[in-house]
Amino acid sequence: MLTTYTYPKFEYLTPPEIASGQTLKVPVVVVGAGPVGLGAALDLQLHDVPVLLLDEDDTVSVGSRGVCYAKRALEILDRYGVGDAVCDKGVSWNVGRTFFREQEVYNFNLVPEADHHRPGMVNLQQYYLEEYLVTRAASRPKIELRWKNKVVAVAQTGKTMTLKVETEDGCYTVETDWLIAADGARSPIRHQLGLDVEGKIFMDRFLIADVVMKAEFPSERWFWFDPPFYPGQSVLLHRQTDSVYRIDFQLGWDADPEQAKKPEYVLPRIKAMLSGLDGKDREFELEWVSVYTFRCRRMDSFNHGHVLFVGDAAHQVSPFGARGANSGLQDVDNLGWKLKLVMDGKAPAALLDSYSEERIFAADENLVNSTRSTDFITPKSTASKTFRNAVLGLAKDHAFARALVNSGRLSVPAFLTTSSLNTPDQAGDAFVGRMLPGAPMDDAPLRDNGADCWLLNKVGNSFIALYFTEDAAVLPEPTLASLANLSCGGIAVQALVISARPGRPSGDIPVLEDPRGVAALRYDAKPGTVYLLRPDQHVAARWRALDAAKLKAAVARATCNM
Repeated sequence: MLTTYTYPKFEYLTPPEIASGQTLKVPVVVVGAGPVGLGAALDLQLHDVPVLLLDEDDTVSVGSRGVCYAKRALEILDRYGVGDAVCDKGVSWNVGRTFFREQEVYNFNLVPEADHHRPGMVNLQQYYLEEYLVTRAASRPKIELRWKNKVVAVAQTGKTMTLKVETEDGCYTVETDWLIAADGARSPIRHQLGLDVEGKIFMDRFLIADVVMKAEFPSERWFWFDPPFYPGQSVLLHRQTDSVYRIDFQLGWDADPEQAKKPEYVLPRIKAMLSGLDGKDREFELEWVSVYTFRCRRMDSFNHGHVLFVGDAAHQVSPFGARGANSGLQDVDNLGWKLKLVMDGKAPAALLDSYSEERIFAADENLVNSTRSTDFITPKSTASKTFRNAVLGLAKDHAFARALVNSGRLSVPAFLTTSSLNTPDQAGDAFVGRMLPGAPMDDAPLRDNGADCWLLNKVGNSFIALYFTEDAAVLPEPTLASLANLSCGGIAVQALVISARPGRPSGDIPVLEDPRGVAALRYDAKPGTVYLLRPDQHVAARWRALDAAKLKAAVARATCNM
């Protein structure tokens, strides 16, 4: 057990179906109560979809496991109601430093510009995140959590899935319209359905050591190549909450994983590292130790009939770059609104094909970056190592070499610019900046009735028509009438006006003020500019003038109703 954290034990209740012998029928089952499965349940409850969440355990993850949550994941967690808890408890950081032997050769800032609500990264042990998500899910009326309920068999019959669930009191059967598999990298559901993942396993191992100690190291990411305290290998240092530090040591493929985890092997390495940083002989306690191997692989498709795969069940990457849980949360952020529309009959099943299309694009981006990072961190030939060391030696003084340094390209959201759901810019509608169709939205500070607020906290969960104006108080009646009637085939589109000046039009259209022009700058918005925003806070389309017919056509395209 850990010295800094007390594991909760969630209550197991005997499922009533065991005594009654009846089959439980629910619209959606999520299997796996890790961050991604819990995120899937919370995303669906935002769309008023009842969810049964099953997990074979009765507590949160053992050990800190995932620790880095990127800005986009934090913005998604804000929608799920746990963003503040994660940021308040965790360690926020933006700066990373890379060292070669004794010298710093490269550094970066994840959020170099001001006026963003969330930092580039927050470090927080995974068990805290899971605990916050469990507490939130348990408070939602349409989420039922069942602990110590293990899915042991899955079968698809027509348009429904049948699950056999095993408990300490016996087995029962669940019938569901949709099954979301969030059951991890080894995914029993994937195996039961005869599906596979394809990719690459890298011939190297790393040791994870979580260390409790009092230290004044800054809240930054530090990565060393060939440091004096661990010659020839690589080391990573991260600060977490509760005075816990994560240290990763490269081991090499020939290392014995079980031997490497023993205290007599781990402690001397940590002592040498800490002494090598500043010459101090610090006291510390070993909190948790694990050994992992790099894997970069994914399924061919993330949707199979009425089974939808998310997170590690669908794709796996090496830990460097923090692309695992962050990518999984983006999976469910992409999936929830699409599944809701399909369930309600407002979109065809092809919309779920777009879930796989878009998230495979993101997964491949993660796999490429993760593979490149792994090849740079653990070169497998003398020539590769010579090239890497040459790059590191030049990086301190030459910008071209810094661009080649790769200690783990950190998680960023995918720009879904090739998605079939996007409406391309119209001829003559010239834009600059990064808020192009398919882009994840940039945040911006605004004011709502005189109170400070953030753009991303005002959008999401539905389609939004974002209309920019100089003065909302003088919007003409035809414009107001168009903004008030934007529904498309039963799919609601809410209008939201961004005004440079204070003032509100008649009617119920909400207005946010942009007195400093930050939102207008980030969205290259002139008066009259319109953005169609998806429920997952991605840009679907944009125009220089409001045209209700074009906007409705873009909604139809974004929901596969063309």
